[in-house]
Amino acid sequence: MTSIPQETTRVWADVDLRALVLNARTVARISGARLLPMVKANGYGLGALAAARALEALDPWGFGVATVEEGAELRAGGITRPVVVFTPLHPSLIPRYRAHDLRPVVGDTAGLTAWLAEPGAPAFHVEIDTGMARAGFRWNADGAWRERLAQAVGWEGVFTHFHSAGSDAASVHRQWRRFQQVLEALPRRPALVHAANSAAALAGPTYAADLVRPGIFLYGGMAGPTVPEPVVRLRARVVATRTVRAGDTVSYGGTWEAPRDTLIATLAAGYADGVPRSLGNKGAVELNGRVLPIVGRVTMDFLMVAVDGLVALHDVATIYGGLVSLDDQARHAGTISYELITGLGTRVPRRYDQAS
Repeated sequence: MTSIPQETTRVWADVDLRALVLNARTVARISGARLLPMVKANGYGLGALAAARALEALDPWGFGVATVEEGAELRAGGITRPVVVFTPLHPSLIPRYRAHDLRPVVGDTAGLTAWLAEPGAPAFHVEIDTGMARAGFRWNADGAWRERLAQAVGWEGVFTHFHSAGSDAASVHRQWRRFQQVLEALPRRPALVHAANSAAALAGPTYAADLVRPGIFLYGGMAGPTVPEPVVRLRARVVATRTVRAGDTVSYGGTWEAPRDTLIATLAAGYADGVPRSLGNKGAVELNGRVLPIVGRVTMDFLMVAVDGLVALHDVATIYGGLVSLDDQARHAGTISYELITGLGTRVPRRYDQAS
């Protein structure tokens, strides 16, 4: 019997770092701006350090994360470029920001006051809410925060976030116009202005400013009409097969009934691995060059597919990233590509094809 590497006996993710870099080059070429790649949520589930190290080849300005812990991980892994933490600053965490040389985002008076009290003029970025209504100084709200920025030596950047860049061009224009109004009212222009996420950056240089902040496109998810290179292929082994008779049911609740005698293959991947339960009776996988339907409910550790050809124990199925794309599978699950890959379980090994 052929030996199987231990990390591929069950379920695993093959991550193509060369494709990640190609996607980043596409963003840089179309936008004409320097990159501030987002590597938050463990590099969108694929490995923050691996992604950051691969992207170093493009000389990005820095990297974006969501938490201090994510920034500390990059520092521990040898990343020395600027790291911006995009969760609004909580003053109690300032010592940790300073310890790991992380740039905070401030978007309220309390955070701004606390950071400006820090000695040494540490760098920070100001968030402007132009319609996302999530965080930041509201574009149309008065306040003394603008005046406080006049003498803020560490004030390095200002940014906003588009809420519908991939689906509503008019909303992007409206938010951009609001952002420009704020910039004109500020006491000065900081060194770095940024707004564009993947979709806005791929629309060209109009909203690129000084930096663009690509995220999902880097990792193989669609963001507008430009098709990314596939970066992740989620794979699973066939661990059992059986023929069910017409009228037999499959999986919990008996939600799928065989219309005829059917060969069923069990794959060693379930919702604990990041395969959504909602894919039951809706999703499909690639197995031996064919696209086959997922039948019955996805369970914690397994899913079942109906096979219309030959299959053997230990054959490898591709759940997404092959004939079934990441975005196709997300649509089957009633969700988005972001949720699929960030939901990859911790027990799923990531295997990397290196960028060079």
